[in-house]
Amino acid sequence: MSPETTTLLLVRHGQTPTTGQLLPGRTPGLHLSDTGREQAARVAERLTDLTLTALYSSPLERTRETAQATALATGLPVIEDHGLLELEVGDWTGEKLADLARKPEWQTVQHEPASFTFPGGEGFRDMLERMVDALTRIRTAHPGGTVACFSHADPIRAVLAHAMGTPLDKFQRLSVGPCSVSAIAYPLGQDPVVLTVNSTQDSLATLTAQ
Repeated sequence: MSPETTTLLLVRHGQTPTTGQLLPGRTPGLHLSDTGREQAARVAERLTDLTLTALYSSPLERTRETAQATALATGLPVIEDHGLLELEVGDWTGEKLADLARKPEWQTVQHEPASFTFPGGEGFRDMLERMVDALTRIRTAHPGGTVACFSHADPIRAVLAHAMGTPLDKFQRLSVGPCSVSAIAYPLGQDPVVLTVNSTQDSLATLTAQ
């Protein structure tokens, strides 16, 4: 990459005991499962193939624990940023996904999320706006660097769609698995370039060499 390009690596946290079963939102005290800790160790190994400039994380336990594995491997501190937080799902926090899927509003969440705000919570547009603001702030602080940002599935998918120029209503078509790495390059004065999405196995060393 050109020295005028800043690359952001968007890392979803590792698996928790509720992954795929509940909608955790910002539930406090939710930690990585044994599988999630193994995933965090593996993604740390992958990230050490790169020369990282900084590590940022959502303040929630599951993201901080995922980031800490990379911090131990690289010696970089983890900087918490509230802009990277999970979507605030309000009254739906902790509900079973199977139960939520029966709600009529669930179809809006899946097919027209841009128009949806969670009862007592946050709208998808608001989530996207704060993610874009956070990533703008982070890349401005590290021009020309490669920064790992540990966040959550929906915020990462939304900002990837935004970088691609894809409408927010279509962001659900992107898959972002536990401890996957997605990467966006921001060349100075140009549109962003999405380098990879949902990478879980391949070497990341080529990302900053393009």
